Amino acid sequence: EPGRAPTTKSYMWVCRGGAPDRPVFLYHYDPSRSAKVARDLLGGYSGIVQTDGYKGYDFLDAASDSVHVGCWAHARRKFVEAQKGRGKSKKAGSVEIALGYIHKIYAVEKEATRKHLSPSERMDLRREKSKAILEDFYQWLNKKSAQVTPKSLLGKAVSYTLNQWQRLEAFLDHPDVTPDNNLAENAIRPFVVGRKNWLFSGTVDGAQASAALYSLIETAKANNLEPYKYFRFLFERIPFVESSEEYRALLPTSLKDEDLVIPDTA
Repeated sequence: EPGRAPTTKSYMWVCRGGAPDRPVFLYHYDPSRSAKVARDLLGGYSGIVQTDGYKGYDFLDAASDSVHVGCWAHARRKFVEAQKGRGKSKKAGSVEIALGYIHKIYAVEKEATRKHLSPSERMDLRREKSKAILEDFYQWLNKKSAQVTPKSLLGKAVSYTLNQWQRLEAFLDHPDVTPDNNLAENAIRPFVVGRKNWLFSGTVDGAQASAALYSLIETAKANNLEPYKYFRFLFERIPFVESSEEYRALLPTSLKDEDLVIPDTA
């Protein structure tokens, strides 16, 4: 890229959205990790946005047309790091108390899933059980914040969770939202594993091509389409497409497995 060394770090952004039963993954290459990229990706969008605690998403807190939801998996990770940093000591303490609160939050979610609750029933269960857990945890965090060293791993975990609190409790009122953004996090793993094999993209065009291919592959997988079969079907149809509507009909979200009929060329 002009003005950038070949070894300069760039970024692959991943978004997950769409209807709950027709999820879409969008991979987007950009040389920057600035908030401007997030603003551009979300341009014109109104609704719920769930993110990790990266400061580049802070602008969402002030957006009148969106609800910013945080990620409990990232909060939990901070306490797990504090637990590991404690060394070989197996004595239970503040870290285990914090992890216990988070475990209770997920236990409520598992109960809702096990009982096959409707969205409104899930929200009622959260308000009945999760809200009280969060209130107790918040009080504990505030008390603990005055007792721990701010720069310690536990202090950083407590501070992170308190700073994210408004976002972390936002899932209570939105039953279609999970407590974390693990589904988006999981989508980046195939790209990371691939990167270990091919190490880097040599050109911007190559990175953008990778983004397009991964978007299609991961969206196909999320919609129960076998990627190889889907791409064979896609390449058979693309030469005959004449309109944007016909292109849209070839997206993974527009198809089911039984639609992937490939002509016999034998």
